[in-house]
Amino acid sequence: MSNTDFVLAVEDLTVSFDGFKAIDALTLYVNRGELRVIIGPNGAGKTTLLDLICGKTRASSGSIKFKNKEMTKMQEHKIVRAGIGRKFQTPSIYENLSVFKNLEVSFPRGRSVFGALSFSCTDEVKARIQSIVEEIGLKDQLHTESGLLSHGQKQWLEIGMLLMQDPELLMLDEPIAGMSVRERELTAELLQRIAKNRSLIVIEHDMEFVKRIADKVTVMHQGKILAEGSMDKVQNDPKVIDVYLGH
Repeated sequence: MSNTDFVLAVEDLTVSFDGFKAIDALTLYVNRGELRVIIGPNGAGKTTLLDLICGKTRASSGSIKFKNKEMTKMQEHKIVRAGIGRKFQTPSIYENLSVFKNLEVSFPRGRSVFGALSFSCTDEVKARIQSIVEEIGLKDQLHTESGLLSHGQKQWLEIGMLLMQDPELLMLDEPIAGMSVRERELTAELLQRIAKNRSLIVIEHDMEFVKRIADKVTVMHQGKILAEGSMDKVQNDPKVIDVYLGH
């Protein structure tokens, strides 16, 4: 049934909270190297879908395969190790550490209690940090305390912390919320750069931004997929117009 080309195959996924189906028999396929944006009104189930994929929430039924491997029973840290990275809406960086240190502690070597703090900073780690600060546009802030960064820079740092783990699928929940116009432009460029060699799923409300970055748009409504395709296609879909204007 599942095509090996899909990095992610979600099939017939359902999750119920007290009898309410937050996700209702949802099927979604994401290709390798695809930048997919999920849109939909509040309460459509967008964040819940990401929670299910990363193992934060357990499915009631259905299947989530990442590179053909079933994930629904897997523990969260094992899902991360398999290659799925997730950024939540609020940045969780270490404000009192430098950009360099934030990236260094994100390097996934031997994630024991002591591992993160005790390993020596090798040339491999330094090289990875160097390439990532260039990718996220923070090379001039390498030794800046992270608490001093702008809101947008903090978001980029957190994306960088995920990139240190070299995920094949990166999921971002409203990455441009609260950003300036310039920061939004730079974020669009950043996401397009990242998507060159990994898959991205982005939840976003800003339609101009979606139009700019998306390879494909999925519209969710009431835990189901309402429409899917290019931004132009879904924007002109009467069902989509109805849901957005009806809210």
